[in-house]
Amino acid sequence: MTMMRELTLIGIRMESPNRAPVMMLRETEGYRYLPISIGSVEATAIAYEEQGLRPSRPLTHDLMRDLIQAFGVHIEAVEIVELRDAVFYAELVLANGARVSARPSDSVALAVRLNTPIRCTEQVLREAGVATPEEEQAELERFRQFLDGVAPEDFSS
Repeated sequence: MTMMRELTLIGIRMESPNRAPVMMLRETEGYRYLPISIGSVEATAIAYEEQGLRPSRPLTHDLMRDLIQAFGVHIEAVEIVELRDAVFYAELVLANGARVSARPSDSVALAVRLNTPIRCTEQVLREAGVATPEEEQAELERFRQFLDGVAPEDFSS
């Protein structure tokens, strides 16, 4: 059985120099962070949901959530299961035991809409996780303050 670690979405960060969005996840019971580069559309979808913004028409992830609920499907968890050739792979774990392959960004965009746990294999965290020493905690706090002030429009091209 693969050892899984629960993660919490910290937020979306704009990475310099090209201001590419990075989804930041953190171990719930640990000290490692998992940064994953994502597309601007997915970054916007996650940021909208984090900030409680409701567009006049549903975004794709809102549509997916509505379809999942309309069909009575329950997603037990989102799991980041593999890192291969610098690409992360995730799966949606359904209540009936089925697993659906998905990108981590789409999976997390759904997870925040459905209040679904986010997990990651220990192997992926060993390969791509970043430990944050105590002296970097101040930097992390500044990042959290940045997240509080960022707007979804910041992610549009």
